[in-house]
Order: sequence, then structure tokens, then C-alpha cells
Amino acid sequence: MVFRALCSALATLTAGDVLAQAVPRADHHQHLFSPAVAALISPAPPAEPVKPIAASDLVALLDAADIRRALVLSVAYMFGSPNRTVENEYEQVKAENDWTSREVAHYPDRLRCFCSFNPLRDYALSELARCAKDPQLRRGLKLHFGNSAVDYHDAEHVARVRRVFRAANDCRMPIVVHMRASVSRKLWYGRDEARVFLDEMLPAAPDVPVQIAHLAGAGGYDDPLVDQALAVFVEAIHEGDRRAKRLYFDVTTVVTPDITAEQAQLVATRVRQLGLGRVLYGSDAASGGNLPPREGWAAFRRLPLSDREFRAIAGNVPPYMR
Repeated sequence: MVFRALCSALATLTAGDVLAQAVPRADHHQHLFSPAVAALISPAPPAEPVKPIAASDLVALLDAADIRRALVLSVAYMFGSPNRTVENEYEQVKAENDWTSREVAHYPDRLRCFCSFNPLRDYALSELARCAKDPQLRRGLKLHFGNSAVDYHDAEHVARVRRVFRAANDCRMPIVVHMRASVSRKLWYGRDEARVFLDEMLPAAPDVPVQIAHLAGAGGYDDPLVDQALAVFVEAIHEGDRRAKRLYFDVTTVVTPDITAEQAQLVATRVRQLGLGRVLYGSDAASGGNLPPREGWAAFRRLPLSDREFRAIAGNVPPYMR
């Protein structure tokens, strides 16, 4: 009911209403779905299958939101999830990264893309090196710790992630990381795990920007463990920790239509503590109930922030989108 009410209210906005509000210069967290990925993640019949998302579909959504550009994060990592058995896994990963590259190349003035893979796989460094030679994929790297089941308390996992971070840094490839540990596997996550990220992983990429997705969560902001993790970065920033110098945080799917007033106040407080200049708007793939870019921005504007603060966030453009 809340979602329908929000969409109904958005439908009544006039062109003047939209233009009177700040509009993000970019959506910093988007995905495309190839037919292969759509088939991979579709539920069993009789449920409706997941639809592919092409670059043209995304650009149409951006146009509807009056958003000029987007950062497309390849979902090739999905083929490397330990929760699935995929034949010819690495070939599938390469094919998805390459498909994303070709799609984004149709809109060079609108879209940029980052390659992706499971950082724990033996092929991780080989794929990074291959992506670094592609004119589209060399823009950066997307890692999804939840999907890849990265365990912060497994020394080998930490070492493998650190190697990937170091290689990305050597290739001057910025990193977007979904650092929330796997929810389905109930892996430990919170303050201690964020310290592992800050102390052991992040220092391996000192020269490139690192964008932490979903304010260090996985969407929404009702899990106190996510706030504990984010607080580690708030403290590091306030202490002038050099490791946090190039950190950015996207607010993708953090503010949902059913967010409580208490949660909204907490998110607004954290946004201010991180620093407005580090906060990036994103809306995620137009699938699975996620709000499209226009409606996602309208939901985000429900936070108790001032118009000046919303304008500052809307105008943020990190180095890898310039």
C-alpha cells in the first residue's frame, strides 16, 4: 500500500515540480541483465521469469528521471556464486563482462561500466587483467562479497581479496564493493568485519577511489549490524584516517518507501557524518521490486535533509564518472 501511494503521488508531479528539485547528475549503481543472467536468476515456473535489461532500457529510465549518466556494474559475479553450480563458469563470467561492455559502448556519453567476478576464484586475477585491456571494462571493478560468500574471518579469503585490490590499484581501476557479508549463509558482519575491511583490505588499494555500496549494507537500513559497520568509516573519516581519503558511499536502495521516521533520521545523520561530498545516489537494477531511478530519488528525498544538502548530493560526480 505504501509503495502504491508513493507511485501515485509521483504520478501527480508536474514538469515544474520535477525541475524545481535537484536531479542527480548520475545514477552510480546500476546493472544490466543479459539473457543468460536473466535465465540464471529466474525462479522456477510458474513464477514469472526475470526479464533481461539492455542498455537501451536503462537509458529510457534515466531519461524519465532527467538523469544524464549512469555507472553500470557488471553482474558477471553471479556466475561465480558458490550457491550455484555453473558449467564452464569462467567462460560465462567472461561472456557476461563482454556483453556488458558491448551494451555500454552503444551509449558512450551516457554510460560507464565496471567489470566483475568472484574475487575468491582462481581466475580472478586473470579476469582483472583481461578486463583492464577492454576500453569499457577497464573503467573499474565491482565486487559483491555477499554473492561471492567472502568470509571476513577466513584468512585465505582476506588474502585473496587483498590481492585483487592490489591488482586493481596497479591497473588504476576504481572499486565498487558490496561489502555486506552473505545473509543467506549467516556470515558474521558488523563492526569487527568493517575493521577487517579498513585494516586489511582497503590499504591494498591506496591510489584509487573505493565506493562502498548501500551504505555498507544490502538495501534498507533496518539492520543494526549495518549501522555498526558504517560507524567504523564515520569514525575513520572524522579521525582523518588516510585510508579513508578516497572512500565514497552510495545510498542505493537504502531509503525505501516504508522506511520509518527513526530509520530516516539515522540515515540522514550518517550521511552528514560521512560528509555530503562522499555520498552518491544510486537506484540498482530495475528488477526485483527496486524503484526506478526517478522514483528512487523521490524516495531518497524523504530523508530529513535540507534542499541544500539534496542539491549537494545530486551534484556529486566521483573521478571515475568525469
